[in-house]
Amino acid sequence: MSAAPQSYSHHTRWDPIFHFFVLPVFALAVIVAIVHFFLQIHRHPVHGFFLVLLALAALIAIFKIRMNPLKVQDRVIRLEERLRLAALLPEPLRARIPELTESQLIALRFASDDELAALATKALNEKLSSDQIKKSIRNWRPDNWRV
Repeated sequence: MSAAPQSYSHHTRWDPIFHFFVLPVFALAVIVAIVHFFLQIHRHPVHGFFLVLLALAALIAIFKIRMNPLKVQDRVIRLEERLRLAALLPEPLRARIPELTESQLIALRFASDDELAALATKALNEKLSSDQIKKSIRNWRPDNWRV
């Protein structure tokens, strides 16, 4: 976890082992396999093709291994924010909670309790994107649990 407080300009989470080691190594493996394929195309085309296929499959697997838990986190965030909205929004606005998109709910998690109702109303009425919601937050509520 970074020592700097979260804000719009500093809320993206980087996993150094994944983003700066695992991902580049597997991307490099795809590039090396493609180069090997073209250098050996006349001698071992099947072998080279299999290496390219294997490297691509490994790279895709790495992305899937990373993205599936993030989707689960998004589902949990969506549930948490619906519960939070149900507790904090005035009665007429509670009925509109299902109208919020997944990306809007995920962005609203950064809004403080004090500004959540106004920002949710604005997001619903103006169809704000997640980026617009995050830029509108005045009192940032950090999410230090996101991986």
